[in-house]
Amino acid sequence: MIYLDHNATTPLSTEAREAMIPLLEGVLGNPSGIHASGRWARAAIDDARDSIASLLGGKPHELIFTSGGTESCNLAILGLARRHRGAGRNHLVTAATEHHAVLHAMQSLASREGFDLTVVPVDSRGLLDPAAFAAALRPETLLASVMIANNESGVIQPIRELSALCRDRGILFHADAVQAFGKIPCLPGELGADALSATAHKFYGPLGAGFLWLRSGVSIEAVQHGGFHENERRAGTENAAAIAGMAAAARIAVSEAKSGAEAIRQEGLRERLWKGIREIMPSVLRNAADAPVIANTLNVSFPGCDGETLLMGLDLEGVAASSGSACMVGSIQASHVLVAMGVPGELARSTVRFSLGRHTAEREIDEAVVALGRVLARQVSR
Repeated sequence: MIYLDHNATTPLSTEAREAMIPLLEGVLGNPSGIHASGRWARAAIDDARDSIASLLGGKPHELIFTSGGTESCNLAILGLARRHRGAGRNHLVTAATEHHAVLHAMQSLASREGFDLTVVPVDSRGLLDPAAFAAALRPETLLASVMIANNESGVIQPIRELSALCRDRGILFHADAVQAFGKIPCLPGELGADALSATAHKFYGPLGAGFLWLRSGVSIEAVQHGGFHENERRAGTENAAAIAGMAAAARIAVSEAKSGAEAIRQEGLRERLWKGIREIMPSVLRNAADAPVIANTLNVSFPGCDGETLLMGLDLEGVAASSGSACMVGSIQASHVLVAMGVPGELARSTVRFSLGRHTAEREIDEAVVALGRVLARQVSR
């Protein structure tokens, strides 16, 4: 299998697996237990918390461990909005291309709990205009949320500028770093964020572990109840093994992002892939072509083709790719991200997202191009 779907999930790294094995094979107690097995689990969680906090330039108590990106974003949106609502402040702001973990959470607050919501449009490149964002902010705005890098298009938003607009107005700012963490530097202090979400399986850690960084002094209302875990901010027994694996993966990912060498390598492979695709089908369109994007992501529309059929054909050829968000598998709707960028529905449904990773090789790119050529030839012949 030539795996070109790293934005959906990444393979578990050797370092993460090795960090998890002792906790999976030993007699692991509940981290809340006072006996030796419980203390062992608690120590593993505490060590991971210290490690990730250090990588973020933050403090251990600023981290809340969760089950992944969706929960981290939901906790940030729901928890911050409910906790800080009042004195006429009930307005939320986000962008049209956000992940549904943010969009749906905000829409739920608006439809069920009386919050007011403004969804700011993006331009044809997928970029949010800071002036349009600023115009959407009001005296009653209490929370804004914008993702650092889009999971479908790869577009990188001007987070520092957007967060500064919020800070000047006393508005809380949440940054969704799920797709950006480990690819580009994501220090919340430098970004100006009050909250930042990430998940392990996007940076070669295990599925089922994520975190929400919450700036010191910012209070939040718990979304789930039933215990005093995570300083009473997220009830539920922590997954010690997955958290340890996440910390191990994060150390390598942050080091790679800081170096930039791996991003340069992946960018070269991405451009090699794009060149090969254009040679096969000159009419293809590259979405977000003029925007800053993360190095591993290429989003391509194939006019006159069916995206789902392309993906199935590639799968039969041994190439794994995607049509967009892994959370929307089975949906027959066009990508809301591409529609927000002004891509017509029919063209959006002809789109394939290729996302490269740490182990992607030049040979695999060349083989994927050949396989894609065979798939396209079968579609055109019909």
